[in-house]
Amino acid sequence: MLMLPNIFQIVITGLLILVPIAMIYKKAGFNPMWGALVFLPGFGILLIFLQLALLPWPNQKQSGREF
Repeated sequence: MLMLPNIFQIVITGLLILVPIAMIYKKAGFNPMWGALVFLPGFGILLIFLQLALLPWPNQKQSGREF
């Protein structure tokens, strides 16, 4: 039993998630390579969402008050 097709499915699914997340990181002002966290099993997506939700975005306009 060769498990190569399963590996291809995982890589293709990861790339389908990685590309949009890398674009979100780029628009937010972060390095798009942070999107590689997608490939961490279990909690990679959670780390991405936490980082985007809790860190101040570098390209965010300063309005004098922070939330």
